[in-house]
Amino acid sequence: MSRENLIELAKAYVDLSNKHQLKKIEPMFMGDAIYHSEFFGEYKGRIVIYEMMVSFFTRFLDVYWDVTDYRPTEDNGVEFEFVMTATDAASGERVERHGVECIYFTSEGLISRIAVSKPCEQRQSL
Repeated sequence: MSRENLIELAKAYVDLSNKHQLKKIEPMFMGDAIYHSEFFGEYKGRIVIYEMMVSFFTRFLDVYWDVTDYRPTEDNGVEFEFVMTATDAASGERVERHGVECIYFTSEGLISRIAVSKPCEQRQSL
C-alpha cells in the first residue's frame, strides 16, 4: 500500500473520530487489533477497543483531535502529533492533552495496532 493511501486511511480515522462515528470506526480494525495508550492503557481485540471507545466518547462528549501533519513510518504506519480537547462529563472540567499517535495498517488497509504516547517532554517529567 502506498504512503499516500496510508495517510488517507489515518486521516479518515481521525475524521470519523472527530465526527464521533464509532460504528464506522469499528470495522476499520482487525479482529485482533491492539490499542495502546500511555493515557488510558491497553486494549486487545476489535470488540474490546470499540467498547473502550464508547466509554471514552461517553466521558468526553465534545472530544476533538486537532492534527496538522501526518508522516508515514516503517511497517505501514502513519504517525502524527495531536492536541485533544474535550470536557470531562463527570467533572465538567476542560481537558487538553498533547500526544503522538501511530496507526499501523495491514496490507488490506485495516488497523492492526494503534500506539498513543505522551510527547517526549511529558515522558521525561514522569
